[in-house]
Parts: sequence; structure tokens; C-alpha cells
Amino acid sequence: MSADDHVVGRRRCALLVIDVQESFRRMPFWSEADVPAFKDALLRLDAGCRAQHVPVIHIFHVGQSGPFTEDSGYVRAIDWLPGSPAVSFYKHTHNAFSDTGLDLWLRRRGIERLIIAGIRTEQCCETTTRVASDIGYLVDFVTEATLTFPMTHAFSGRTYTPAEIKEHAELVLAGRFARIVNVEDCLAGLGDGRA
Repeated sequence: MSADDHVVGRRRCALLVIDVQESFRRMPFWSEADVPAFKDALLRLDAGCRAQHVPVIHIFHVGQSGPFTEDSGYVRAIDWLPGSPAVSFYKHTHNAFSDTGLDLWLRRRGIERLIIAGIRTEQCCETTTRVASDIGYLVDFVTEATLTFPMTHAFSGRTYTPAEIKEHAELVLAGRFARIVNVEDCLAGLGDGRA
């Protein structure tokens, strides 16, 4: 099997690993609470995709201040993330497509389906999913391979847990922008043409 044999059914696919970067560890909201489960899920997904010759693409966010600036030295993969992606892209917006070259790279390789994982569930992962769907890609959103943090509503003052935020992301994406899957179902689909 060659590196180009990442065909699922009749659709080529790729894994987008979004913003799994050291910058987040320097943010005041960073918490290790959900990291072990996220790390386990993402590493299983990454290894499974690589084993089936699905290209793994790293996306990194570059901001204008703090640990997301290029000068900070933190816009790089978290130390436990496997290296050697097929390609890396750097973004300046919440989605991985605007002005990055990602869409062109994917289309030149005939990739039609994307697998989404990374940090933060409701922000860059969800936004990338919506844009990907709108421009014609089929999307598998692997919620357990995403990570987010508690958020407090600006008006009500209610704090939402990561589990609640993930549930909401699934609610608004499912059937409209993405297929919601766990790691096992995503990887099983790679082998039988369902993904």
C-alpha cells in the first residue's frame, strides 16, 4: 500500500490535528484535567490513520500577542504529539482554511473527507468543521479526540463544563456539518468504506 492509498470507499480522506500546540499550556485557562483522555484518544486516532496511510496534517494557530505569536517559541506541537505530519499549515483565524493553502493542498490530492481532532472543541475545531462542510468536504468530527476547557457565560454567569460544551458542539454539528464519531468507529470506517 502506498502513501496515496488513503481511499475510503471512493473518497480520499485526511486527518486534521488542529492547534495541539504548546501555546495552550501557557494560557490561564489551561487545565490538565481532561488531557489524559484527550491524549489517549488523539494518539490512537493518529496511529490508526497513519497505519492506514491517511495523511496527518498539523494546523497551528498564530496570534498577535502572547504565547500564540511566532516569536514566543510556543507555536509548535505539544511535546507528546507524534511528529512527521504529511504537511503543516499556520492559520491566523479560527478556521484552518482562510489564507492557509490547506484547501488547495487537499484538492490537489483528491481528498474529499476530513477527520477533525484537536484544541478547542467549540472554537477552531468546530469552526473548521463548518467551513469544511460549506466548501464541500465530508467531515468526521471525533469529539473524544478534541479538548476544551470550562467557559463562563458573559451574561448569565453560568459556567459550562467541557462535557457540556462538547455535547453542544455535537448537537449543532451532527447531520448538518459533520458525522459525529468516536475513535473506534472512525478507524473502523477507514477499513470498510463507511468513513
